[in-house]
Amino acid sequence: MPPLPFRSAAAPASDNALPTERLPFTVRRAGDGEALRKAVQIRHAAYARHVPEFARSLALPEESDFDDDSVVLLAESRLDGEPLGSVRIQTNAHRPLNLEDSIVLPSWLRGRRLAEVTRLGVGEGRVGHLVKVALMKAMFEYWLEQDIDWALATGRVPVDRQYEQLLFTDVFEDKSMVPLRHVGGIPHRVMAFEVATAEERWTAAGHPLLNFVRRTRHPDIDISRRTPAARPQPVRAPVQRSMRGLAVV
Repeated sequence: MPPLPFRSAAAPASDNALPTERLPFTVRRAGDGEALRKAVQIRHAAYARHVPEFARSLALPEESDFDDDSVVLLAESRLDGEPLGSVRIQTNAHRPLNLEDSIVLPSWLRGRRLAEVTRLGVGEGRVGHLVKVALMKAMFEYWLEQDIDWALATGRVPVDRQYEQLLFTDVFEDKSMVPLRHVGGIPHRVMAFEVATAEERWTAAGHPLLNFVRRTRHPDIDISRRTPAARPQPVRAPVQRSMRGLAVV
């Protein structure tokens, strides 16, 4: 598909002027070992429901979780801290996207600031749907923060339909399903989302994301930078203080 004309996304109203809505969960960066453990836990559980063989490779944090160009977002219950959803976003600030190990991007995406949505996983039921929408808002805020031109996502059938509903469009005109190395060689549809025209397109479509993402204040969604997650270190005995590791339980 040809690129859409570039337009700057209109800024939302001042936070103080927006209606405020509280959520039964929070969304934040997984900036410490315990938060990353929770993100891995919900990621593994979500993939295990649909692609159990590939899910076995997701039982522990991945190298990409620690990359300077990546951020892991975590949704967790305000009631008891239970993990409800997670997603990882990788940008191409310093290196190509993971999906570029499997495909050659078309010319209209080359030389642009890109972000790839990976490892999206949420719990089941109505709460899971709300968590997914909240993660989308957090992703959008991160794309704006990082001056991203296009966000890319890959979806297997029927997950690809959820990206269509968010107004992602196909990178390849034939909507081909491409085996991707970083998702176990499973065929995925590669889709793109132009960040700058999002508000205009959501408005034209009467999309419910418009009010949720741009016209409502959600204090429970906070992706401000915190201490980066540390790589897991081997435990040396004797240990006189408690250690908080990254292993999934």
